[in-house]
Amino acid sequence: MTPFQRLVLDPTTVKEPPTRDARPGPSPSNLPPATGTKLHPFNPGAENASLRFIGNATTVLEWEGIRLMTDPNFLHKGDHVHLGPGVTAERLQNPAVDLHELPRIDVVLLSHYHEDHFDRKVEDSLRRSLPIISTPHAKEHLSSKPGDGEAFTNVYALDTFQSMMVDIKRHDNPASIGGKGHKMPAMKVTAMPGKHVPTGIATTLNDFVKAVPPTNGWMLELGYIPPSPSVAIDKDTDPFECGYRIYISGDTLMVDELKEIPHRYQGQRIDLMLIHLGGTTIPSPSMPLLMVTMDAAQGIQLLQLVKPDVTIPIHFDDYNVFTSPLSDFEKAVKEAGLEGKVVYLDRQEDYRFNVKK
Repeated sequence: MTPFQRLVLDPTTVKEPPTRDARPGPSPSNLPPATGTKLHPFNPGAENASLRFIGNATTVLEWEGIRLMTDPNFLHKGDHVHLGPGVTAERLQNPAVDLHELPRIDVVLLSHYHEDHFDRKVEDSLRRSLPIISTPHAKEHLSSKPGDGEAFTNVYALDTFQSMMVDIKRHDNPASIGGKGHKMPAMKVTAMPGKHVPTGIATTLNDFVKAVPPTNGWMLELGYIPPSPSVAIDKDTDPFECGYRIYISGDTLMVDELKEIPHRYQGQRIDLMLIHLGGTTIPSPSMPLLMVTMDAAQGIQLLQLVKPDVTIPIHFDDYNVFTSPLSDFEKAVKEAGLEGKVVYLDRQEDYRFNVKK
């Protein structure tokens, strides 16, 4: 059994850009200004955190001075990714910001090792010491890259329902590094089930050819822990107090394994869901043999299963292998009477929310 893992972040001491091949000149200190800001549909107020939609499944979360980036994919319109033997996809939309224009990133949350979520440009460019939380499969590849200085050195692997803690210690804020009576901000990351390939013959074949990598969803909990370094946080003794809970579906289909999520979090509010849609079909839309991400109908089923307070759809129109556009989901949301539960973000827009203390 993998020991409970902990990562300590201090954004006040990290000066490096997220890429090791940064362009000349100073690195930006912030993301470009948002083109728009969305709030809770019916209960806004006291917002102290934000989520920026960059494109595809790439988002940047900012809270308590840290920046967490999901599934970095920064290819441009017309670029191609390799998705498996004989399967490629063309990017149809540009990301909201270029990879080399990113400000400091403190940690990456990677759902799976697939080029439309971690493209070759990203893999070549990212700083090797940048913390990455992902699947065991991704860690195996990223930590063993051949060549001097090519292996990623700070990769954490989580299997389904395994958790780790990310402590946030800021040296410009004494309360966050152990001030008496003060709580310290932290993030609890738990791997959620996900299945990128339908159960049955397709799974058996994929297990053999290993074309589609294993994937995680995530439960990302933002909250606070006591400041004492003597407190041992593990799955049995967990003093963490959650102030906001985000479920990220990852590239999954609507499978039975997902039913365990509302069971495990029964009585615990899921404030936000980032849902990967698109109805990704391989090898191509002209030869739709296999759907490997949720379409609109499955997306509605997941909303009704998990019952998040708010849902934001992502991963729906960036590549030509997507066959279920966002308009399909919008129509299904209206038909299900769930309009007040969904917020739609354009690229470069923020969703701002409140993490309770």
